[in-house]
Amino acid sequence: MANQVLLLFGALLVATAAVDSARTRFRPRIVGGIPIDITEAPFQISLMIDNRHACGGSILSADWILTAAHCIDGISQEQLSVRAGSTLKDRGGQIRELSEAIMHPDWDDDSNDSDIALLKLEAPLVLDGERVASIELEEADAPDPDEGTFATVTGWGATMNYLHSNRVLRSTEVPIVSRRNCGLAYQRTGPITERMICAGFYLGGHDSCQGDSGGPLVLNGLQVGVVSWANGCAQKGYPGVNARVASVRDWIREESGI
Repeated sequence: MANQVLLLFGALLVATAAVDSARTRFRPRIVGGIPIDITEAPFQISLMIDNRHACGGSILSADWILTAAHCIDGISQEQLSVRAGSTLKDRGGQIRELSEAIMHPDWDDDSNDSDIALLKLEAPLVLDGERVASIELEEADAPDPDEGTFATVTGWGATMNYLHSNRVLRSTEVPIVSRRNCGLAYQRTGPITERMICAGFYLGGHDSCQGDSGGPLVLNGLQVGVVSWANGCAQKGYPGVNARVASVRDWIREESGI
């Protein structure tokens, strides 16, 4: 079944690759997912701008958060804060201000390449291992996951369904798409680089979206991606594109010591 899905996906990518690149947008929501408790993803945080949810992120340690560069680009550090340990995006948990926000030096807002940022918290989070916990990252020498392998994305982004509240944390599973097939989908938009990893269904329906940006793509308990961009949300033939953790793993270690 997985092979059939991938073959159909590849065919559809070729058929849809000519769509205008102007439809490409950053990703704020989980589409087609299910509500979960924060204990099922205790590494997930809400990145707030002026005390309102804007993006996702993940806990690397009591002091460091990983998110997407585009989530903080052009935003003053004083406007940013983090909420951890809450199932709800607008209430509860631990709130922390930032002491430092670091975008990857190769972040390119034209190509979306190296869409990675680190946030250092002004005061450390209290890690309880249940509602607030760190996540491990894949290593720099990790190979790309096999196409068709399922990964998990979580977040408080838009759901595209008024019956599905995005006030509560949501999760969905999406299959990894090879860089080649992903490149076919976005050949009119720009290259899918070595610093990107794609995941999504060829028929659409399940994906991250606006508000989920910066959140984790998790496979076998390791974070392999950071939600970055796509053509629409859960659109046919257009997988979600994530920043690839392995490609920036050494930079993360150099900046954070993690």
